[in-house]
Amino acid sequence: MTTSIRTAREDATWVAPSWDDLVREHGPRVYRLAYRLAGNRQDAEDLVQETFIRVFRSLDTFQPGSLAGWMHRITTNLFLDSARRRSRLRMESLGEDGADRLASTDPGPERTFEFGHLDADVLAALNQLTPAFRAAVVLSDLEGYSYDEVADALGLKLGTVRSRIHRGRAKLRDALAHRDPSRQRGQPVPGDRTGVLPVIALSRIPRVGPA
Repeated sequence: MTTSIRTAREDATWVAPSWDDLVREHGPRVYRLAYRLAGNRQDAEDLVQETFIRVFRSLDTFQPGSLAGWMHRITTNLFLDSARRRSRLRMESLGEDGADRLASTDPGPERTFEFGHLDADVLAALNQLTPAFRAAVVLSDLEGYSYDEVADALGLKLGTVRSRIHRGRAKLRDALAHRDPSRQRGQPVPGDRTGVLPVIALSRIPRVGPA
């Protein structure tokens, strides 16, 4: 069953996986992605549950390709949909003086601990990104997706994805500039052609949740 799940519909004998098989094989990666997108355990768990329900109910519509990629696309789009709904409801409830009452983007010690002991500076910088930029950067720099794969996951043109990743990294670079003395002096980092602090320390961020 594992092989058939990974190479979904490579031939006419493919059979849709059971709920248990789906969760067992894809649960850890979906949870890790959900955690990195949502930024806290409760929202990540809600996102994972919604993702698997959506996936399981839609298996009969799945087209040939990567089942894992399809699931990650659903996870990311559900996250973005939820972020848009929350933003709209939040601004409607805050009224004219809403901007002054918005909560701080500082993750706080409890949230930092929840996020798997992530570096507080990196977490705070990620939290400052809009959901659209955050999704693109997380998929690219944390999940290791290529630009083409990010474009496929988000249903966007390649140029749009490149722009979001570039702008997202620039915002992270600015937010983390205090971590790099050479940036503070206005000097480029050798070998850093993207303008990002050597992968903005993202390569050192530990995996969250089960491996």
